[in-house]
Amino acid sequence: MKIWVKWLILGLLSIAFGVFVLSNPVAASIAVTTLAGVLFLLSGGFQIFAGFGEESMGSKFLGIGLGLLMVLLGLSLMWHPLEGVISLTMLVAILFAASGVARLITSFQMRDTPFFWAMLLSGGVSVLLAGYIFANFASVAPSLLGLLLGIELVFNGAGLVVLAFFLRTAKGDVRDKLEQRLNK
Repeated sequence: MKIWVKWLILGLLSIAFGVFVLSNPVAASIAVTTLAGVLFLLSGGFQIFAGFGEESMGSKFLGIGLGLLMVLLGLSLMWHPLEGVISLTMLVAILFAASGVARLITSFQMRDTPFFWAMLLSGGVSVLLAGYIFANFASVAPSLLGLLLGIELVFNGAGLVVLAFFLRTAKGDVRDKLEQRLNK
């Protein structure tokens, strides 16, 4: 099977899963929260294991303590996924606001460049989106994580489909270099 066909199939699967997720974003939000809990639990377990291998007592206690906190966070997200959805949605809103403000500040440092308006618009949209989430938190929180996941899957799939068609039409050295990078 040619490499471009593999990327096309992967892209179409990503789009299909994105549409599936968008059809029930609340269930997807709960699934994302539960998966985050599992990952925190595993990461905390590895952190605890690594903490026992530290030589200094300070590093040992810090490593084990952080690992225990991660395990507790993971268990909390797994046992109470709806509360976890609320917490993670609040975190997403705060991150949107913070990154938006950072891009707004950066845009004014780029005032004399042709990139000013794009950066200003990007930051403004993030701040407005964060404001919308905070203003409508009760109605937005249960489905936001699922919506973001679905949108990401659809756009990721679209990007992979475009990559597949580019690889199909690319010629010579360009195609060879891309295939080498993608096969690594």
